[in-house]
Amino acid sequence: MDEKKRQRLEEAGIRVEDALGRFMGNEMLLERFLGKFLEDKSFGQLQEAVAAGDRETALRASHTLKGVCGNLSISRLYELAARQVDLMRAEKWEEAVAMMPEMEEAYRTAAAAIRG
Repeated sequence: MDEKKRQRLEEAGIRVEDALGRFMGNEMLLERFLGKFLEDKSFGQLQEAVAAGDRETALRASHTLKGVCGNLSISRLYELAARQVDLMRAEKWEEAVAMMPEMEEAYRTAAAAIRG
């Protein structure tokens, strides 16, 4: 991974060194899994479930997103998803839904950095 790409990922809130630790230093494997993040359906499912008022599906999708982001050290989106999951579990639906614009921005930022 070249320095420019690494810097772009870091600026987007992806902790490259932390992620590489999970991938035993294998940059190619990390890049492959970052690419799989772009294919992951949990964020889209979260958006759809929130729009439909489907709390159970929204919680499941946000929890899945949190796990995916945690494994890949996509820290900003991970932190937001973790907070949203906590709010949903506490039945603070309106507060959880109010997080969506910030989460959408964090998702777009991470996805753009991964795409390059």
